Amino acid sequence: MIQYPQIDPVAVSLGPVSIYWYGLTYVGGLMFAWWLGRQRARLPNSPIAEDQVDDLIFYAALGIILGGRIGYALFYGGGSLFADPLRIFRLWEGGMAFHGGFIGVVIAMWFLCRHKNIAFPALVDFIAPLAPVGLALGRLGNFINQELWGRPTDVPWAMVFPNDPQGLARHPSQLYQFALEGVLLFLILFWFTRTPRPQWSAAGLFLFGYGVFRSLAEFFREPDAHIGFDALGWVTRGQLLSLPMIALGLAIILWAYRRNDRI
Repeated sequence: MIQYPQIDPVAVSLGPVSIYWYGLTYVGGLMFAWWLGRQRARLPNSPIAEDQVDDLIFYAALGIILGGRIGYALFYGGGSLFADPLRIFRLWEGGMAFHGGFIGVVIAMWFLCRHKNIAFPALVDFIAPLAPVGLALGRLGNFINQELWGRPTDVPWAMVFPNDPQGLARHPSQLYQFALEGVLLFLILFWFTRTPRPQWSAAGLFLFGYGVFRSLAEFFREPDAHIGFDALGWVTRGQLLSLPMIALGLAIILWAYRRNDRI
């Protein structure tokens, strides 16, 4: 068993104001996406100019926050959004859902394309490799917050999270997701988008890759206590929400290669 590192969730305290590591992971993810987006905007056939990356990150941030909050309330909140719609603005209460944030970003990119006259297929391919590092940092934030931990296990690298009232040795599943949904998915997409490929294929690969890696990680992650398993005694809410991503991503990849409209 590995000792859990005692990390204060508060990165900086300035009088009554506390800045949390979890919030900084979102900032770090957006800053990395901004930097990489500006680098890739200089390449031939980029759908956006370098100075348009600022707008892209602003729209993406809105999509992440609003979509993530609304998605959490809808997918995990048991209908609480309808009982208390204003809860989406109370960020200090916590609760973000990737699948909601993903939908929010897609909608935000659609609005950006309409406002700036950018081709939507080219833009979603452009942003595909920008997202995974932010996902990786977010999982590190979950690890620091001692939330979304794994199922009980006796593997040598199991951890006892101090905030766990049961005090069980568990999979550090946040780190599994950091490695799979973040680092590995980034490397795959970065490699894939370095050479010409059919339009839509990068977006399809992101959908498929995230859905597969999230589903795998869910086998080691403890289901939400107020939800448990959704089906068959082992299918989690995260896996159910990822299934459409896997199917849609695979369909988009196959369709893109059949069209063979390379960029």
